[in-house]
Amino acid sequence: MHDEQTNRNLALKIRGLSRVGLMLLLFFCTTGTTRAQSQKPLLLRDPSVSKTQIAFSYAGSIWVANRDGSNLRRLTSGGHEERPLFSPDGSQIAFTGNYDGTRAVYVVPVAGGEPRQLTYHPADDGVVGWTPDGKHVLFGSARAAFASGVLQLFTVPVEGGYASQVPLVRASEASFSPEGTRIAYVPNIQWQRAWKRYRGGQTKPIWIVNLADSSVQATIPRDNSNDFNPMWVGDTVYFLSDRNGPVTLFSYDVKSQQVKQVVKNDGFDIKSAAVAADAIVYEQFGSLYLLDLKSGNERALDIHPVADLAE
Repeated sequence: MHDEQTNRNLALKIRGLSRVGLMLLLFFCTTGTTRAQSQKPLLLRDPSVSKTQIAFSYAGSIWVANRDGSNLRRLTSGGHEERPLFSPDGSQIAFTGNYDGTRAVYVVPVAGGEPRQLTYHPADDGVVGWTPDGKHVLFGSARAAFASGVLQLFTVPVEGGYASQVPLVRASEASFSPEGTRIAYVPNIQWQRAWKRYRGGQTKPIWIVNLADSSVQATIPRDNSNDFNPMWVGDTVYFLSDRNGPVTLFSYDVKSQQVKQVVKNDGFDIKSAAVAADAIVYEQFGSLYLLDLKSGNERALDIHPVADLAE
């Protein structure tokens, strides 16, 4: 009799828990549906900025809009396109495209048109930037690497022609000085994802090099942090770093050699950023933000692309 009563009580408890579980499941399903219906796209990536416009990748394509988010349009389609970067005059966009299984460098007019392929090589090529005069696109590739996992930098004429190697043994990210005689670059590839806060021997520094003789003029001061995504404007190199916790934006004054934190960040890592003469656009948790370099004011960009996601 005692065993029967115990079993009956246990059954009642399980039935009660089942009801609670069902109610919780219905609550979260309803909440999730409501949130999904109202949630903005959180998959905007690889932002770039010109004097009047922004560009980014979404759903495997390149999109362009005005700085206020208006006049949004899809610029490319038909393959997998990423890493758009405006030319210095803002008239063209260089991007990394994959249409046949190999990543290559392409350019397309901002006004629209057919993309032109600039690199043709069995190795993958990825857009890194532009030369200050806008005549060449800077890209990274392992096409001439001396070891596995090593990337080097090259430039290719925007009007077409042979690629030339930048005189650096290895480099993965870079930005030319305004006069084009120096370059700020990351000498190694990413060893660990930023969220792991890696502090081993393969952390990423940023070096500043004189291109005439490949001599290192300066190294941005750090305490074994991961510094990357250099962006050179005037006498300042902006960059991303995890030196204070979550990845955020910092600046390095080339003359005073002082480092300052530009964007306070206690949340998600900033994944990527790009610069124009007066502003920086960056990606955080799939949304885009525009920072005015003169005032220091930043704002979220109200952008709502509609497209099927790439498979």
